[in-house]
Amino acid sequence: MTRPTARVLALLELLQAGGTHTVGELAGRLGVDERTVRRYVTHLTDLDIPVRSVRGRYGGYQLAPGYRMPPLMLTDDEAVAVLLGLLTNRGADRSTASGRAADSATAKLRRVLPARLTARLDALINTVEFTADARPEAAVETAVLLRLAEATREHRPVAIDYTDRNGRPSERTVHPYGLVDHSGRWYLTGQDSNSDELRQFRLDRITAVTTLPETFTPPTGFEPAAHLLSALATAPYRHEVSIQVQGTLSQVRPLLPATIATMHEIDSPPPDTRPWVRVRIRAEQLDWIPPVLAGLNRPFVIEHPDTLKDAVRALAYLLTAAADGPYQTHWQPPPAT
Repeated sequence: MTRPTARVLALLELLQAGGTHTVGELAGRLGVDERTVRRYVTHLTDLDIPVRSVRGRYGGYQLAPGYRMPPLMLTDDEAVAVLLGLLTNRGADRSTASGRAADSATAKLRRVLPARLTARLDALINTVEFTADARPEAAVETAVLLRLAEATREHRPVAIDYTDRNGRPSERTVHPYGLVDHSGRWYLTGQDSNSDELRQFRLDRITAVTTLPETFTPPTGFEPAAHLLSALATAPYRHEVSIQVQGTLSQVRPLLPATIATMHEIDSPPPDTRPWVRVRIRAEQLDWIPPVLAGLNRPFVIEHPDTLKDAVRALAYLLTAAADGPYQTHWQPPPAT
């Protein structure tokens, strides 16, 4: 569910409060421009919602008298999609107009849904977390998401059918500690009975969920989102990269998110007294790392692997050729190393 769709629903909530609302007022409340408000109104009228345009100096938009959003307007899948859009929007600054509108729309949505679905959505509201760069994209079965949310809230184990990244299927029993949306993917964090370790499972790889009757006690103070980010940054990958970057931790950390890199300050070799940071990155492919290093705009030294040094040289060659221009030199690929 996208943020614009959530704001269309927020617009409906504002209009249902009654009265005539000017375009400027609605734009300010929703955090968009006036042209976008008119586009949202068109979308509502396309859904047969009776939004009326009031002309004149004090004109604007209003709903036809007596209109209310019908209780069965949304299916289960549609309700979850709308709620996820609202939750994603609400993850921003709650004091902003769009944040307040998302809160209001969430409350109104709960009131017009059947009690059966409201109880399940409450479990999702109370258990889901979003990382800072959440961008919901990967398709997840609604039934899987809701069942895991309920089990997480009730502290009940689940049996799941799971397929790993190598295509190997398995059956596992998991104590679910939390659900996290990160970079367009949903993750379940919990204790895996097969390995007796804390694990992360991508929800789009879970094909079946069965809630088990017993209960468990989750660890005190566990933070699912923080653990997921740490686990993703330290997970085993094909390449182990080590780089030294000139600067302090506070200077380098914003340039390399915790999701892709770990780092710590190191002692500079004499007579250099400037601070340096050792950065470690785990990656399946190296092709994206040279542009990232170029974008640091700081001195750096590649410790390993040597193949990364070759990739940086290749990028430098391409950039130099581009700077010279196609008419200044005959471009050729860099020599193989």
